[in-house]
This record gives sequence, structure tokens and C-alpha cells, in this order.
Amino acid sequence: MSKTMSRLLSVAALCAAGTATAQQPTHTPLPGLPASVLPPALPWSGASEKLIVAKDDPWITPAEQAGFATTPRYAEVEAWLRRLDAASPLISLETFGRTGEGRDMVLVRASKGGAGKPVVLVQAGIHAGEIDGKDAGLMLLRDIAMRGKDRLLDKVDLVFVPVYNIDGHEKMSRWNFPALRGPAEKGYVGNSRNINLNRDYAKADAPESRAMIGLLRRLDPILYIDCHVSDGFDMQYDITFTYAGWGRYAYHRATADWLQRRFGPNVTAALEKAGHIPTIYPSPIDTREPAKGIRQAPEGPRYSTGYGDFIGVPTVLVENHMMKPYRQRVLGTYVLLEAALKLAGQDAAQIAGAKAGDRASRPAEMLTRWKPAAEPVGWVAQFKGIAFDTYVSPASGREEQRWLGRPVNWRMPIMGQEPVETVRLPKAWWIPAEQADVIDRLTVHGIRYEVLDAPRTLTLDRVRLVDPKSMPVRDARMPLDTRLRHEAVTETLPTGTVYVPADQPLGLLAAALLEPESQDSFLAWGFFPEILASPPGAEDFVRAPIADALLAGDPQIRAEFEGKLAADATFAADSSARLDWLTERLPDRSDYYHIYPIRRERN
Repeated sequence: MSKTMSRLLSVAALCAAGTATAQQPTHTPLPGLPASVLPPALPWSGASEKLIVAKDDPWITPAEQAGFATTPRYAEVEAWLRRLDAASPLISLETFGRTGEGRDMVLVRASKGGAGKPVVLVQAGIHAGEIDGKDAGLMLLRDIAMRGKDRLLDKVDLVFVPVYNIDGHEKMSRWNFPALRGPAEKGYVGNSRNINLNRDYAKADAPESRAMIGLLRRLDPILYIDCHVSDGFDMQYDITFTYAGWGRYAYHRATADWLQRRFGPNVTAALEKAGHIPTIYPSPIDTREPAKGIRQAPEGPRYSTGYGDFIGVPTVLVENHMMKPYRQRVLGTYVLLEAALKLAGQDAAQIAGAKAGDRASRPAEMLTRWKPAAEPVGWVAQFKGIAFDTYVSPASGREEQRWLGRPVNWRMPIMGQEPVETVRLPKAWWIPAEQADVIDRLTVHGIRYEVLDAPRTLTLDRVRLVDPKSMPVRDARMPLDTRLRHEAVTETLPTGTVYVPADQPLGLLAAALLEPESQDSFLAWGFFPEILASPPGAEDFVRAPIADALLAGDPQIRAEFEGKLAADATFAADSSARLDWLTERLPDRSDYYHIYPIRRERN
């Protein structure tokens, strides 16, 4: 190994270290580096430390055995769970899908039996380096099965997915998630195709996403918890969590209200009693200047929390603070999960009512675009922050933050959003039979549709793209940004066309996927590249007189053309560009070019 590589590995090891319980770096550090490149950790001790079993306990988890310095590989996790399954009638394992690399996706069900019991679904490792939930879940399952906490299963079942992104989990490296204070090696954020699975619920490209969506449909849980670790800035809080619409931005309100009124206060109380410092996840407006405030905004169905909102399932995003020691984060997650199970059992009927109310609602409109509000919607009077100063980095050439490990309090504004665009939902959407990828995803999501068995003539809303632009590739897709123009047309739809009514329990999810203005629509994700391809052209001696006739017969196009000639000398001097511009504006030039293939049937 070269000296340079050895030194770089030392830096990565130092990122993972930084606490007395973490394993010591095995490489010679770079000269002048402190004991850790991470900021100082605040001292912590809490009642939740009693959850850790003795070293000689036969059911000690791998993370406990390692003093929380490391986290186990997937094979070790599965082996430990199968041993627990063999020892306890409360525990059973099941495969519910396969990853892109062919690994079995395993869930654990903890149950006392009984048909029709509501389910709490907990997943860990959708971002495989943010793995606190896995090790907390193993400890909780151990205590349910072997340490007398089976009462948690009196009214609910627990279904636990220890690692969602298994392929990413097995790409462990000290370079992954270097801002997290442990474990020493962590998994990778994306799956085997480098798809961020917490951006994939709506478009459902990854096999892991499809498996999880299928599991959600099968279980229909009364509570869905997704365990993460935050990025951002240093603060005193160790365990944070959030949900869609924790302020006022939920698309489905009843389940959001239960989360805000019942889940938040109960879990906060349990964490504080156990010695933790919880809060609603503070998504920063500017990590370099945290006091600028906390961002509050709607969430789309690409995310777990947004997807839960759109399907009417109370969904919680746990965001433990990255710079708290791994041991502290895992223990806090355990406390949160235990409190959530207790509360879900107590409130099962109330939650079921909220879900039913949301699914019975039929919103007439959907917010599709928003912007930061000019004024705060609220304030955090005493936000528990950490002091910092700045220094000029030779590497970046600018001032960088240096967190000092000293508690401070800030008065923090909560910055909400103002609506920019709202769409009125149609009666239905009509999808051509050849759009198999779209129809497939409707099936995956469980959105109800019918197939025409005979042609039908209807007046419909057709959408034309105006100046579309492909955006940088993200999560195996090339998103599209475009303006839209709606126009009424009368068309005869052929046999096989798919009819998707808005009047259904998943009508709001259908709208998020099919309304072209939606930020998570199939159009926005770039599902229709064929509509960007120019139709076959013709020789200029044919195009020129057609363009001349267009200019003579359409005053609006003539005015736009003359304005462009006056404003753009390069365009004015380019004969081909002039003809291209006019040819693109010919009426009915193509059934495909810049035409959104899905039609809307207005109410």
C-alpha cells in the first residue's frame, strides 16, 4: 500500500472514530490531525444504557458485543435472527423480495398470533450506511422474545425489515457516510444500480422498492417507521423524527393529525425519560448558518413519508443526529420503537379511523409547486444548538465551519411554503395501451384501473410540452423540466386504452403520478423519452413555403417569430434554425412530438 493511500485510509478511520467506545484507528494518522476529524462529542449518559446486556449474555447482539464500534454484515444478522426464530415461538422469518444482486430480502414478524391484528412495520437501512435501526431492532426483538417484553405484542404485531438496501449494506467502507460518528464501516447510500431507494417509491424502478410497496399493500400497517441518520449541522438533540405535514402540509390530514397530536408527544416523553434529547427533525435552510431557520414543506410520494401520506398510512421518518456516538443513537432508536409499539396498540382503533377517513376523502385539487414563505410560520424560542467558528480551508479556499462542542441556544424561525401552482384534478386519466411501463407501475401501487373493451369517442384534455429540457441524471432517470399547455381535443380511444378513475382510495397517488404538473409524475421523471424526438423532416424547398404560409396565417406565431428575430441576432442569421423554429409550431405535425401521451378527462 502506498503512503498516500495509507494516510487517506487513516483520515477515513478518524471520521468513524471520535468516542471512547469506538475502535481505534489502525493506520498512522496524518501529521497534525486531531484525535478525530469530527467535532467533539457531548458527554452523554441515560437510563436507556440499561438496555445493553452483559458481555456473557447468550443473546447479546453483534453490535453490543463489539461495544457498538462495528455493525454486523447481513449474513451475521440473518444467522442471529434465525437462531432467535428457532428459540422463540414469537419470532418468524419470511422472504418478501429479492435485491438487484439476487439477495433475499428478509423480514421478521414478532407476534402472539391472532387473525387480523394490526401491524407496525419498521424498516432499517434504506440508506444502508444509516443503520441504527437494524441494531436497535435486534435488541428490541431479543427483549420481546427472551426478556419479558412480549406484552408489546398484546394488541399489535411487529414486522421488522432489518436491512432494506441489502446490496448497498454489503458495500461497507470507512469512506461511506464519513460524517457519521460510527460504526467504523458503513454501507452505501444507493442500491446495486446506485438508485436512492428513498427517492424511488413513486417511480418504483428498483426491485427492492417494488418488494416494499408490495409489503405495504399486503400488511396495510397502522404505523410505518423508516429509520435514518441525519446530515446537516451539529446540535444537542440526538434523536429526531418527522412526518409529512407536521405543520400544515399533509395531503391527507387525519393520519397526519394523529402523528402530530399523539405520536410526537408520546415518543418525545419516552425519549426524555430515557435520558435522550429528542425533537422534530430540523431540516436546515442553510447548514452554514443554522440560525436562519428550519424548513417546513410538503413531501411528494418519492419519499417514504410522502408515500405514506399519499396512501393514507401514518409514516414516521426517524433521523438520528449523525454526530452522536453510535451507541447513543442505537439506544435512542430502541426507546422510540418501543414507545411507538405501545402507542400503536393503545390507539389502534383511532388510527384505523384516521386511515379510513383519509382514504374516503376525495380532494378536488392538489398542490404541485410551492416556494419559501416570506415570513416565518413559527419560531423555536430555545433551539439547542452547538457553537461554531470558521477558518479558511487551504483545500476549499473559503471559510469552513468548525464545531466547538459547546452548547448554545438559538432563536430559530420555522420557514414554511407558499403555494405557487395547484391543479384541479380530473375525473379520470386515459393511458394508451402501449405505455406498458406506466400501467405496470399502476399495478405495483395497487391503483385501480379498467381496460376499454370497445373504442370510445370523448372530448379530453391534451397536454403539450413547451420548451422541455432534460435535467441531469438522477437515480437512474433523466428528469424532465417543461412548461405545459392544455388544449381540448375530441379523440376516439382504441380498444385496450386504460381508464384510471380519480374516484378511488388511491386517487391522490394516481394524481401525483399522472398529473403532468406533479413533481413526482411519470412525465417529470422522464418516462416518455419518445415524445422528445423530432418527427421526420423534409427538404428546405418544401419547409420554406409551409413556414411562409404559417407566418401569413397565424398572427401570434408571426409576432413571436419577429420578436425572436429582433432579440437574437444569431438565430436571425441561421436559416435552418429559423425553419426549425417554425416547423416545430406547425399544428398537428406529430401525434408524439412534445405531446404528453396520457389524456385527462375533465369533470
